[in-house]
Amino acid sequence: MKTIIQIVLWIACIGLGYLIYNSVTGPIEFKKVKEERFAQVVAKLKDIRNSQEAYKTVNGKYANDFPSLIKFIDTGKYVITQQRDSSFMEFDKAYGIDLLKEVKIIDTLGFVSVRDSLFKSDNRYKDLAVVPTAPGGEKFTMKSAIIEKSGYKAPVFEAKVDKSIILYDQPKDLLARENAQMSVEEVNGSEITVGSLDEVSTSGNWPPIYDKKQDQ
Repeated sequence: MKTIIQIVLWIACIGLGYLIYNSVTGPIEFKKVKEERFAQVVAKLKDIRNSQEAYKTVNGKYANDFPSLIKFIDTGKYVITQQRDSSFMEFDKAYGIDLLKEVKIIDTLGFVSVRDSLFKSDNRYKDLAVVPTAPGGEKFTMKSAIIEKSGYKAPVFEAKVDKSIILYDQPKDLLARENAQMSVEEVNGSEITVGSLDEVSTSGNWPPIYDKKQDQ
């Protein structure tokens, strides 16, 4: 009986030791996994933003879905223009004399492929909708709209993904804590987003640390 009690105590001690170890190392490992995956997601959201801004430059609005955006990247072209000042003499009936007229002339110099400009020879834009590290090929949610701000109608867009999709295999308690984040050094809320359907903004909700990771 004494031997059995000693074995049970040893098992209990080992179990307690594991729980203590896991309580210390768990959050550390979670943060490492989180930052690595978030960095990949932010990079993809930046590609989406750059592509949407190119789409708006050419079409005057944002794409409402990924097939339209990807097709645009494949076939779209920027128009390269040059603006120059010019002048000429024109007879003015009111004064009865020739007056100097100044005008601005816009010359079309050529066209540049959107794909070459944004991605060069990289084909990563073809899976622009797919969330990096997502196990089942989950996709970003993306919408566009026209909103009115101060009497001006402005095109807007938003692309986002739930943190739970990115951190699908992480402890639920740590994920819940992550979703409740409220800090300038963290991605606040339960989603990573770029753009907004309520404000005229193409900013992301991630902190500068993720921009610095890509610059390295």
